[in-house]
Amino acid sequence: MKIKSLLVIVLAAAVPALACAKKPKKVGDDVPVQAAAPVEEEAEPVITEECIMNISLFHEAVKNKMYADAYGPWWEVYTTCPNANKSIYTDGAKIVEALYQAASDPAEKERLANLAIQMQDKRIRFFGNDPKYPKEYIMGEKGLAYLDFFGDTKLVEARECLQKSVAEMGAKSKVMVLVKLVDVSYALYKQDPNGKAEQFIADYELASNALGEQAGDNTNKNAEIAGKQKDYVDNIFAISGAADCSKLDEIYAAVVNDNLSNRDMLTKIAKLYRRVRCTESDVYFAACEAAHKLEPTQESAAGCASMAAKKGDYEQAIAYYDQAIKLAMVEDEMEDVADYQYNVAYYYFNNLRRYPEARKYALASIGTLNGLGINKGQGRCYIIIGMCYASTRLFGNDPKGVILNKTVYWAAVDKFVKAKQVDSSVEAQASEFIHTYSKYFPTKEERFDLPNEFSGSTYFVGGWIGENTAIR
Repeated sequence: MKIKSLLVIVLAAAVPALACAKKPKKVGDDVPVQAAAPVEEEAEPVITEECIMNISLFHEAVKNKMYADAYGPWWEVYTTCPNANKSIYTDGAKIVEALYQAASDPAEKERLANLAIQMQDKRIRFFGNDPKYPKEYIMGEKGLAYLDFFGDTKLVEARECLQKSVAEMGAKSKVMVLVKLVDVSYALYKQDPNGKAEQFIADYELASNALGEQAGDNTNKNAEIAGKQKDYVDNIFAISGAADCSKLDEIYAAVVNDNLSNRDMLTKIAKLYRRVRCTESDVYFAACEAAHKLEPTQESAAGCASMAAKKGDYEQAIAYYDQAIKLAMVEDEMEDVADYQYNVAYYYFNNLRRYPEARKYALASIGTLNGLGINKGQGRCYIIIGMCYASTRLFGNDPKGVILNKTVYWAAVDKFVKAKQVDSSVEAQASEFIHTYSKYFPTKEERFDLPNEFSGSTYFVGGWIGENTAIR
């Protein structure tokens, strides 16, 4: 009988056959519990009828959480036909974990811990080409097994497995593998801050980028979990000390200099610097400038904009940000677009005193964030617009003009109120501005002196502002 036919027949009859099947060995019988893992033969193991029966037996036992009963038939399959079915390894992990937790003998616990690792190696050998769970995925499982069974004593081995897995799997990695890579790398960094800083930064980038990609994928059922875990690893990195700008400069100054023609490396470094807000660094500027010369990207353009602003050339900074906005739109990085638009608005308001242009970019940023369904960040834009209004003088210095100039504060306070409504992160700042500029509203006496201008309950603030506001 051919093996495929045998599989169908035996598995179909598995449950009724339990009563008359050969009783498998259990832990405590003559199973070599203390035996070392068997030596793997080069020849492909033969899948026998007994193997098929034992797979059914241990699988049913695992489903019922009868792990001690599952061990006997599982061990028989694992040692004689480890190529028969993936459940040998998925169920095997549960069996070994349960027996490890139940064991009290240190020697037995050590044996089971080593078995957990050896099991992943064997799975790679026989099922490493599985399209859904390839060897790179299994390498991540091996890294997790090191942590589960050996804790802090095998951090180097765990990190090596996790890093290899994530480097290949990227955003297809398990969330736990990504998180543990950062945890382990951080632990190693704390042991050796000077020697492991670059490694920790690289591992953090790898994991954080993958988690960010998962979190932004609406089709990913783990998107919400990935988003929360990204916040966690970002916080780990922020408090680690490795994110210190001077520390980054020590690590990456030479790297940038050695990669002036490597656009991908330069862009990667620039993104890291921007993520940790080290955009005033000369190393960041050097990376962005070199990358921009090779091939402009939103990252390089934004870096060059920061460099120009640091030098006081705000017109040039705005020109670079306009490039960054266009490139980010092409890449569909709309949150970056909103940030760049806000930065331009800020330069126009704070440095160039060109208020209509500042409002134009602030409104564009608000529109971008609205399109993404994001409130945080809109508040700062409304504050910029309000400050532009408050800084404007539409009329002359004659008595009438002095009164009418105060009407801009009505319009300004409208924007500060709006800022509080849409974005709680600016509530304190907006409230302070409301308190400050409300003092400069036209008084009742001043409005009485200009009955034609202040009739009714609303007032149209003219000039470039061009908005209706409530008289108060």
